[in-house]
Amino acid sequence: MRTFLVKIWSALLLLAASLALVPLPAAADDVVVARVNGVDIKQSDLDFATSEVGPKLSSMPAADRRRVLLQYVIENELMAGAGQTDNLDKAATFADRVKYHQRRALRDAFFDAKITGAVTEADAKKIYDEKITELKPEQEVHARHILVSTEEEAKEVAERLKKGEDFATVAKEKSKDANAEGGDLGFFTRGQMLKPFEDAAFALDVGQISEPVQTQFGWHIIKVEEKRDQPLPTFDQVKDAIIAQLVQQKAQEVVTSLRNTAKIEVVDPELKKAMEAAAAKDALPGETPDDTSGDAGSNN
Repeated sequence: MRTFLVKIWSALLLLAASLALVPLPAAADDVVVARVNGVDIKQSDLDFATSEVGPKLSSMPAADRRRVLLQYVIENELMAGAGQTDNLDKAATFADRVKYHQRRALRDAFFDAKITGAVTEADAKKIYDEKITELKPEQEVHARHILVSTEEEAKEVAERLKKGEDFATVAKEKSKDANAEGGDLGFFTRGQMLKPFEDAAFALDVGQISEPVQTQFGWHIIKVEEKRDQPLPTFDQVKDAIIAQLVQQKAQEVVTSLRNTAKIEVVDPELKKAMEAAAAKDALPGETPDDTSGDAGSNN
């Protein structure tokens, strides 16, 4: 039961905070970025909002993320102001809502101080230095291709190229692949192309032109422009990913430690049954879910 709950709680913590890895600004730097009906919206408001909606914005460019965060905070303030006008802050359940969000704010503060704050760039650099020596550069091929519908067309194209016609010119005239200008596919490694195409490209010498190669898209004539070893990633390129992984590991350790000293009682019988069933299903092969009887850190 403990293993399952640790995973669930860690996931919930990380959902709210794993992408909010930027430290909050010092008070002197907490600039006003907007105003709504006279209420200041500060940079810290955007940083706090990141813990709520940041994971949903991770694929956006940084400039767009900041704009969307501001829109979110503005809408939050507009609705909060309207709720106050409607006296919703005087509703019977409002105090409980405030209490919940106070606990959540404490959780976020704890996460920042004890988990995110405990992971440093130096920790990430140490991991990088250890792992980078184990990596072997992959070979990359820079290739062009011309895609046609039939084998006969492919043979005709190959003959023209063997006679010295410019590859890019013939590709522009004959190729069905409009996305590759002049047939240029850039650099790629193994696993990025269809296997027949990939096998042919990696077997060619630089400057060599292939025989017709068939894939599900048609017939290809391939020319290899260059081969090289793919550059290994720099620390700056992978730093954020390593830090995120270290934060996740730290969260797992901290939550496990907290659970080991806690007494957690699931009172609702249906929830208790569902939690125990999920824990049994989640147990690793050969692992028996924790016996929940008589354990100070168990769920009874």
